Amino acid sequence: MDDRRRPGSHAPADRPQRITSPEQRQERPGRTMITTDHRVIRSWAERRGARPATMPGSVLDGVLGVLRFDFPGYGGAVLQRVGWDEWFATFDERGLTFLFQEQRPDGSTSNFNRLEHPVPGLR
Repeated sequence: MDDRRRPGSHAPADRPQRITSPEQRQERPGRTMITTDHRVIRSWAERRGARPATMPGSVLDGVLGVLRFDFPGYGGAVLQRVGWDEWFATFDERGLTFLFQEQRPDGSTSNFNRLEHPVPGLR
């Protein structure tokens, strides 16, 4: 059993909370969650006005390169918007997981997100 602790904490180091449906909610503000569920990812992005995107020049032979979200007011002029189907096809083909937060620890909306290759036991 892993009993690593964060500095200054009395609780074991947090692992992301696994989310498998849009009906699930974070256990507490600031909790990082992980999913591969397309409905969860799309709902999270749309509630923030974010659109699926890629970096211009990263598309090779019609396959998306770098996957991103274009958030309103966050410099999306450098991003190329793409469709959800294309974005999710690339996400699935690469076997990625989506780490994200709904809220920061103070309860405000969080845009934190990161795409990663799965950690064993968390996919």
